[in-house]
Amino acid sequence: METREEFQARIQDLMKQADKAIKKANDYLIRQGVVVDLTEWVTIKEYCRRFGIKNTETVSNWIKRGIVPEDDTLIIEEFNNIRMIRAKPYPTSARQNAKTSVPD
Repeated sequence: METREEFQARIQDLMKQADKAIKKANDYLIRQGVVVDLTEWVTIKEYCRRFGIKNTETVSNWIKRGIVPEDDTLIIEEFNNIRMIRAKPYPTSARQNAKTSVPD
């Protein structure tokens, strides 16, 4: 069984690997003439984790239906066509209905 210290060391290692990957991606994009602040962009899976959405298909549907504006999505072809989404809340129909409903 993994000790607390081993777990923390493993998490630190994963965070270092993630930082290296982000830097590598950012460097590549800059070389291609694209300037992207990767701190504001996340994968759909990470978006779901951050905003408590249970299914990635929900966010994919938001993109298809235009709830997430096209300017707030990014496809990085060099990384297996990974789709990135701007890390901010989007108005879903449930939120919109709550705002527009008239109290009885």
